[in-house]
Amino acid sequence: MWSDLWNLFISFGRATLLGYGGGPSIIPLYEHEVVDRMKWMTTEEFGSTLGFGNALPGPIATKLAAYIGFKVAGWAGAAVALAAVVLPTALLMVALIGVMAKLQNNPYVKGMIRGIQPVIFVMLAMLAFDFAKYAFKPGPGLISFLPFALACGYFIMVQYLQLNAVWGIVGALVIGAFFLKG
Repeated sequence: MWSDLWNLFISFGRATLLGYGGGPSIIPLYEHEVVDRMKWMTTEEFGSTLGFGNALPGPIATKLAAYIGFKVAGWAGAAVALAAVVLPTALLMVALIGVMAKLQNNPYVKGMIRGIQPVIFVMLAMLAFDFAKYAFKPGPGLISFLPFALACGYFIMVQYLQLNAVWGIVGALVIGAFFLKG
């Protein structure tokens, strides 16, 4: 039990500290820790957990940590995984806030931020690519086309029609409940 808690803390703490750019950009790091390194879940289970977590409100990093921690070691695991996600970054933010205020106009810091942005883009693209195999699973007849149609409709609705993203999520949940069961 103690080794599970320790492994949860180390795994989520390491992924969180190495991730740059917020919750979605650290998902590939979480997947590496959970699926490849620790074997707590299969890739399919992680994809399902990610899909379910994205349907709920709140930051994805904490939802994934809590769920996976609970799956591995119950409530204590959920608490330890959440602490590993929240505490290190909160402590670093408190420690670095003064430094960042002084260095915000530093050309080296600006260059570092510009340099890391393409890496974050690639991490998000890798996540999207990996997640596509769960989002667009083949099905019978027109049902196999429905997830792609939902994705296109959601993109157009949010990007071009400037509608609130929540309506697309609610709509996708309703359509999924009736047409993508099983």
